[in-house]
Parts: sequence; C-alpha cells; structure tokens
Amino acid sequence: MNWVEEVFGLARPAIGMVHLLPLPGAPQHDAAGGMKKIIESARRDLDALQSGGIDSVMFCNEHDRPYSLAADPAVVSSMAFVVGALRDQVHVPFGIDVLWDPCAALAIARASGAQFVREIFTGAYASDMGLWNTNVGATFRYRHQIDADDVRVLFNINAEFAAPLAPRSLRDVAKSVVFSSVPDGLCVSGAMTGEEVSAESLRTVKEVAGDVPVFINTGARRDNIAQLIRFADGVVVGSSLKVDGNTWNPVDPHRVKEFMTAIREARK
Repeated sequence: MNWVEEVFGLARPAIGMVHLLPLPGAPQHDAAGGMKKIIESARRDLDALQSGGIDSVMFCNEHDRPYSLAADPAVVSSMAFVVGALRDQVHVPFGIDVLWDPCAALAIARASGAQFVREIFTGAYASDMGLWNTNVGATFRYRHQIDADDVRVLFNINAEFAAPLAPRSLRDVAKSVVFSSVPDGLCVSGAMTGEEVSAESLRTVKEVAGDVPVFINTGARRDNIAQLIRFADGVVVGSSLKVDGNTWNPVDPHRVKEFMTAIREARK
C-alpha cells in the first residue's frame, strides 16, 4: 500500500476543489458580506462535494484575483479561519492550496490538520503574475521547522498561467524533480485552470515518476476521466463540477455525482 491509499483509503482518488470567495485584501473581496459569506459559500460547496461522494477535498483561494506570488497575513489568517470553522464538517481527507505560496499552504495545513498541500515548488517562470521564482530547499526546511513533515506535498510541475524561463521537456522536468526534490506526488496541468491535460503528458510523466504518484491537475471531466485516469494515480477536479462547468460558479452536486459515477466505473 502506498501513501495515496493510506491517506485516501483507496487507489486513484478524486480530490474536489472548495474555491473560497475573495478573501480580505483581495480586490474583489465583499467587505459587506465579510467572513460569514465566505464560510457559508465554502460550506455549500463542501456539502455538495461530500454528498456527491467525492473522495477528498482541497481548500483554495482561487477567487483572489489577480493572483499574488506571496500570501499576505490576511490571506493566511482568513483561510485558516475558514478551514477551522468547517473542520468538524469535513468527513474526507483534505488539503490546502494557497495561490501561489507554498510556505503559507504548509502553515495552514499544519494548523488545521490537513493531510496534503498542492503548490508550485520548483522552477522559475515568466508568468501572468510577473517573474516567478521558487526555492524548494527553503520551503522544505520550513516544512521541517514547523513539524509538518507528515503533510504530503503535491508538486505542480508545469505551472499554470506561466512558461518556464529555461524550457525543458516535461519528461526531463518530471525526472529531475523526482530525483532532486523528494515530492510525494506530481501534478500535471493544462495551460490554465480548467484546461484539459493530455493523456500523452500524463503517460510521459508516469513513465519517469517511478514510485511517485501522478495526479491529473486540470481539465478532468465526466466524459474524459476514463481515458485520463489510466495514466494517473489520482485526480484534482474543480471547474467541471461547478454549475455550467464555470470555475467561478458554486459546486453542482449533480455534476459531482455524475463525475464520481464515471471515475468509479473507470477504476474497475
């Protein structure tokens, strides 16, 4: 049994996204609605995912556009507050994703008891957010300092909204990251949120990942999951579970049930 089966209780789990409304400090934050509105929206999405049979959830500040490469204290404290408020209602394994700050994600995970985080841990990029650099060595040392070594780390190895400054093939990046950075999992993405990742990209990464699990990170839908999951050990799914398949809409419980039916058939 690998760590995926230990944490999620099954092979090839589906991780559904709980996208938080804009947090304090974000330009689109609703000050009048405040934290109460954010918590209620997250609770509805959490309920829709869990009632639809999702295997796991991940909390993310997806609505905090335009995105920042470093989370300020308001983001960290607000996300921790929301997850803490909902913690007793989470009945599946859960993770944290802070756009785009891995240390912030680890800190919230450590405080909330989350089992995993997903981030961009390695590479340097020209991105929509400007020049984007990472420091995986410093991040892992911070993880150890806060006693979060048991928090699993999912590496998004081809950053969304960005292009690497020193382009290498996806195969070379995956092989290098596995060798040098001790990832718990590799996430393979399309060009941006909601865009389908190709089966060929997943196959390429899977061939060089060895024992490291590979996750579909974007673009999974009811109609393509059977094809894609053949080359992966799990899937992160967000946009296709929303009303009308729109990233910014609430989670549609009917879509969740349809997706989970499809992936259960594919697992057979």
